[in-house]
Amino acid sequence: MADVEIQRDGPVIEIRLNRPAKKNALTSVMYGAIVDGLEELESDDDLRVAVITAEGADFCAGNDISEFVNPPDGPLSASRFLEVLPSLTKPFVAGVQGRAIGVGGTLLLHCDLVYVGADFELRFAFVDIGLTPEAGSTLLLPQMVGRPRAAEAMLLASPINAKKAVDWGIANEAVEPGDVRERAMKAAHALAAKPPEALRAAKALLRGDSDALSARIRDELKVFRKLLVEPEFAEAAKRFMKPR
Repeated sequence: MADVEIQRDGPVIEIRLNRPAKKNALTSVMYGAIVDGLEELESDDDLRVAVITAEGADFCAGNDISEFVNPPDGPLSASRFLEVLPSLTKPFVAGVQGRAIGVGGTLLLHCDLVYVGADFELRFAFVDIGLTPEAGSTLLLPQMVGRPRAAEAMLLASPINAKKAVDWGIANEAVEPGDVRERAMKAAHALAAKPPEALRAAKALLRGDSDALSARIRDELKVFRKLLVEPEFAEAAKRFMKPR
């Protein structure tokens, strides 16, 4: 089975993370598959909405740290992923159970609708491993929840549970963990039934200045790459990868 499964359900394309043994930590290959799914959404007039879900107890544990230590050969799929997020013109919906860590959380800030399980836990744990947040999250999260709450989440890396995620406006609704996929798909099909051009126009207006978001993503990436070669991250990666 592929680590990311792409399937179509009429006008909805589902991108399903399928690496539960590794808590769906993202590899370069997985990033590439996600981008392929999102590009298929944008290029196919028969597709109206994308949904991202995950197999297993947790949505996504963030990046696969081993690939930061030993980068794979080939194109940087993570960079492609970061570039495509602010350019999406069609709705993007998430169904999230369990933990969403690092990029598993920052990608949710790009979703138009987010449904979480009662067991949801979000952590922006970048500073704890010697890195900085990415995916435009240093712009999006303060806009969404206010600067003091964003600082609590990103500097302290304080966990955000399902209730807090809904109260803060990060998620739309909390449901039973086993129901998140069904709830997300139901919402996606409701969106897909609406006039497509009006839907895309409304999404663009709600999102605001995508150029500013793309610029922030590039600025974050420069700092992120610099910190990847610093001793703080090397020590954190060594602790993380030490056999338990």
